[in-house]
Amino acid sequence: MHSGDLSQKNTLYKEGLLPKNFQIAGFAHSKSSVEAIRKLVDPYVVNTLRDEHEKQLYKEFWKIVTYNSGDSQSDKDLAPVTDIVNKFETGKKKGHRLVYFALPAYLFAKTAAAVKTTLYSKTGWTRLVIEKPFGKDSESSKELSDALSLIWTEKEIYRIDHYLGKEMVQNILALRFGNRQLEPTWNNEHIANVEVLFKEPFGTMGRGVYFDEYGMIRDVVQNHLLQVLALIAMERPEANDAEKIRDEKLYLLKHMKDLAMEDIVLGQYVGNPKGVGDATKGYTEDDTVKDKNSTTATYSLVTLHIDNDRWRGVPFFIRSGKATDESRVEVRVQYKPLAEDLFNGQAKRDMTIIRIQPNEAVYQRLNIKRPGMSNELIETELDLTYATRFYNAYLPDAYERLLLDVFNGEQANFVRTDELSEAWRVFTPALHTIEKDKKMPVKYVFGAQSFKEADDLEAKYGLIRENN
Repeated sequence: MHSGDLSQKNTLYKEGLLPKNFQIAGFAHSKSSVEAIRKLVDPYVVNTLRDEHEKQLYKEFWKIVTYNSGDSQSDKDLAPVTDIVNKFETGKKKGHRLVYFALPAYLFAKTAAAVKTTLYSKTGWTRLVIEKPFGKDSESSKELSDALSLIWTEKEIYRIDHYLGKEMVQNILALRFGNRQLEPTWNNEHIANVEVLFKEPFGTMGRGVYFDEYGMIRDVVQNHLLQVLALIAMERPEANDAEKIRDEKLYLLKHMKDLAMEDIVLGQYVGNPKGVGDATKGYTEDDTVKDKNSTTATYSLVTLHIDNDRWRGVPFFIRSGKATDESRVEVRVQYKPLAEDLFNGQAKRDMTIIRIQPNEAVYQRLNIKRPGMSNELIETELDLTYATRFYNAYLPDAYERLLLDVFNGEQANFVRTDELSEAWRVFTPALHTIEKDKKMPVKYVFGAQSFKEADDLEAKYGLIRENN
């Protein structure tokens, strides 16, 4: 449990979305108290409270929070939490329990076993929510999944990937299968390439210990961004049902080829002499990065290939980087050029772009005649920006949405074991080769938009960068 988690739970409480008779029993290794935790949470919440009613709700929220510390793998240390929960449930017909792990992966199995022994509900459901990392490769992921499956069923395990709770990621299936316009052209006959783009304008910011062990591909590509790609490329499910949706994602991943080394470009940022503050420091100058000769990549471009009738021959790029020029996460679908051009080469390629963050939007780039007497073609956009079209609409935080899914037993937005296995299968051989070779990534300057080696790989597969 940490301050971000509690601030999201408070929002659910404030909006009346949590179940009635709800209790939060926090547990961690470090000694603390509810009062100390509240001091950490207050800065996230206090300034967002709109009136006296919300201030009162916030005070009431803390009455349902308790905290204990100890070894999460110990039945004895978990006993006080069990006592609190049992006392709370006394006199109630059913006691449902949601157990949320924010733990290092090496603690998952033994902690899950201890929780099953001490905190498993005898009168209602018990659901286990697990944060990534779900292993480091196929072998470690299988070992973890096998250990969990001995004591918890697939229906009880919720592997949470917060990208699957983001508004525009949740909109992908609605856009594709709720309209007739896109789907007839959503194939290799019309689409030239697909790019999933992830850019952050900051470096590792003190996360060097974690990041140097996992790197860019494990941090966001193999999980968050691959999940986005799967929703973009999957076939239409038979029903809007959790298992049917996850079946189609699995089918898509099974047809994805292993990532090849020639389809990867890796980068590592260096300080920008013209930068300010952290921008002047390179990755290995982060005090928390202990290996000053580290070959860990902070930028990666991978090209994935799907061997099925819909997508054969279409390259899928996942481009992700820290310390770039901006914050942006989006999907960019670039169409093929016109088969017959009436306009003497003026037409640029159509694009459909789904901006996941910031400023959620869907827009299409297309060609029109320049207004007035001219017959010249110009490129413009059909722009559905949420902040403009849905003014003042409340877009819930990804974790808020996913926590409600757990309460409701809805697993469509959580990663199933077989799906996780296929995701690791795609990346594991390349990851092992990268770790064995220990080649130094291409250096790029903090704040760069891109760099030549990454652009060249996309250009090799036909991506035309006509605009940003």
